Amino acid sequence: MSTHPLDRLFATIAARKGGDPKTSYTAKLLNDGVARCAKKMGEEAVEAAIAAMTDDKSALTAESADLLYHLLVLWAAKGITPEDVYTALAAREARSGIEEKNARAK
Repeated sequence: MSTHPLDRLFATIAARKGGDPKTSYTAKLLNDGVARCAKKMGEEAVEAAIAAMTDDKSALTAESADLLYHLLVLWAAKGITPEDVYTALAAREARSGIEEKNARAK
């Protein structure tokens, strides 16, 4: 059974931790620290939102890929794994979205 592309991408990102920032963009981001990773993820989120307001699905697709990559880099920088996020999502499955949001507000 093959793994999900996001799991494979995360494994590649995690493997670049501590790598040479001169030869790997991922290693450079991770070496620059959490704040830099968070900033890049935020920039990509804005770019994806802007692309969503156009009729260009390919632009949104490309920006979404960039956003997911930078989100996974941020997870790696913070020591979060996809499994951690999958567990959080699974815990929410039994609740309605409104219930879940109200529970977080407390």
